[in-house]
Amino acid sequence: MNDTLASAPHQAARPGTPVWPAEVSIRHLATLRSIIAAWRERTWRERIRFRWELEQMSKDNPHLIDDIGLTRRQVEAEIAKPFWQR
Repeated sequence: MNDTLASAPHQAARPGTPVWPAEVSIRHLATLRSIIAAWRERTWRERIRFRWELEQMSKDNPHLIDDIGLTRRQVEAEIAKPFWQR
């Protein structure tokens, strides 16, 4: 029984095995943060692109704005939003 308990620290010290569960949590947290950062970047770029396309549509083909069910005021309000707002 004492041999089993005594060998546990040696098993945890194998190469590639984290010694502390906190190390695993920190790695997972860093991975999660990078995923969220990539998602946010893609999302704000999509909003910029959408608002730019909406502005072009309102200038080049204003009749299409009516076709998608928006008013001129709604389009202007959407275009005026900063990129970080939804």
